[in-house]
Amino acid sequence: MSQASIIVVGNEKGGAGKSTIAIHTAAALLHADAKVAVLDLDLRQQSTAHFFANRAAWLAANGVSAPMPMESRLGAELATLSEAEVMARFEDAFAQASQDAEFVIVDTPGSDTQISRTAHGLADVIVTPMNDSFVDFDMLGVVDPVTLELTRHSLYSETVWNSRKVRAAKDRKMIDWVVLRNRLAPTEARNRKRLEERIESLSRKVGFRIGPGLRDRVIYRELFPFGLTVADLSPTIRPVAMSLQHVAARQELRALMAALGLSGFSDGEQIAAE
Repeated sequence: MSQASIIVVGNEKGGAGKSTIAIHTAAALLHADAKVAVLDLDLRQQSTAHFFANRAAWLAANGVSAPMPMESRLGAELATLSEAEVMARFEDAFAQASQDAEFVIVDTPGSDTQISRTAHGLADVIVTPMNDSFVDFDMLGVVDPVTLELTRHSLYSETVWNSRKVRAAKDRKMIDWVVLRNRLAPTEARNRKRLEERIESLSRKVGFRIGPGLRDRVIYRELFPFGLTVADLSPTIRPVAMSLQHVAARQELRALMAALGLSGFSDGEQIAAE
């Protein structure tokens, strides 16, 4: 049986920051010398797969090294296959990754698909990033349009709930669910307070933990085309000018890893030399 920890990054709404969370979690683990496999199930966009392809190309072109995840058997060509063929390829790739790696990070598409639901059912931890907005909260819970009081859970919460029930019945394991408040804006304090209250109320009803995500910083977008993260920056890897923003971004990454129960992989020496 696999001893790998399976981290599934999921949210059925696009633009919530799933790929950003997936690649930063993977990079932090890689710099802690963990064996990491990454499976990108967004078969059309392939943002996470493109990121690591960019990483390999940039490192080779600049004659420097940084840790890479294990090779994945999934590729963009899966978007042209039938659902049955896609599922067979995924199951094969997942079995291999969970055998060889210590951590398998699965980046799921922003839609409800069979491959995404299957991945959720395999998770040890489901990580759901959401922007600080009632637009994103709508995928988790429904609020009354007059009072803004929480009335019930919504579509994606139902998906996770079902995955947890199936997993508990199958092998008596409870999937940990962490909702990350991503891309927090420095303003809009009143809206943030309202949203925070509804998230906390929903967390008690459906059973997720609330953690910090990553703010909307230029540095995260700036490093993406190189296939790099703030965890990779060092005296030999510095494709952009350093600033105080980089220090703050590293602190955010450490807080993220701690929220996911991976605090042992998030200290300064393991992530990168300051």
